[in-house]
Amino acid sequence: MPVKIAEEWLTTCGGCEITLLDVGEPLLEILPELEFVHMPVLMDHKYSGQAGENPGTLVIPEADIGFISGGIRHEENRHVAEEMRKKVNTLVAVGACANFGGIPALANMYTVEDIIKMAYDETETTDAHPVPDDDLPKLEERVSAVSEVVKVDVALPGCPTTPELYVQAITALLKGEALVLPERSVCDDCPMKREKKAVTEIKRPLEKPDWPADKPIEEVRCLMEQGYLCLGPVTHSACGGEEKIPRCIKAHMPCRGCFGLIREGANPQIDMMTALSSIGLNPRQIEDRRAMFNRFVGAQGRLRPLPQRR
Repeated sequence: MPVKIAEEWLTTCGGCEITLLDVGEPLLEILPELEFVHMPVLMDHKYSGQAGENPGTLVIPEADIGFISGGIRHEENRHVAEEMRKKVNTLVAVGACANFGGIPALANMYTVEDIIKMAYDETETTDAHPVPDDDLPKLEERVSAVSEVVKVDVALPGCPTTPELYVQAITALLKGEALVLPERSVCDDCPMKREKKAVTEIKRPLEKPDWPADKPIEEVRCLMEQGYLCLGPVTHSACGGEEKIPRCIKAHMPCRGCFGLIREGANPQIDMMTALSSIGLNPRQIEDRRAMFNRFVGAQGRLRPLPQRR
């Protein structure tokens, strides 16, 4: 009997769903063992029943495995996450938003009132307008990770996560095995050359690094030592696939931190400031350090409104 799969997306961009569609041939090999019973990105399955026979009721089919992407921003997100947890045996949180809040959780630095005021009253390109409230779910006070609302069994980080991780997770679950990602940082897997000292100025991320075309990556100097802000020291390494070379580094770009915390309870802001100082870079050159170092991990209390200064 095929394993039933359900999937839902909450506050997210849809990138993790597209990644699932990008898995390609490895997915074809296991498709005969799977039955997709609910997946908004692929099928038209309405919350109130396919024919609308249950108005006002959230209906999600029962499944063996549930994938859920996106964080919790409003009441409907919370309701869907709770219903998914009830209907699936194993719940997989997919992507940075589901696991750490992702980019939407940068909003946790502000109150809901501040955000609404900025969007509807203060933005120069927006005509002031009453706040819409007809048939809209109520915003929660902050963006939460899925694990703050319901129990999560498996976590796949990334913005988006990788096709390889999708395959690893599904294959492990089909075999009844646990998927464990080693506690390694991007720097642990990055093959670039380190001299443990840096230039004095932090450069703009789109400036071209010193990366001669005729040199293998092992002979190219660490991007952070070249002066580019790279969050590799505080970011979990799981994006490199079989080669293990982190995917941003492979694309000649510094790590942006999308795979989240190396371990539970880590403080990327403090750890990153320590890493910069250890090679002679001044963290004060970064204007918004709080947002930058918690760019993808603003849920779970890491970002919150600061007290107003008198």
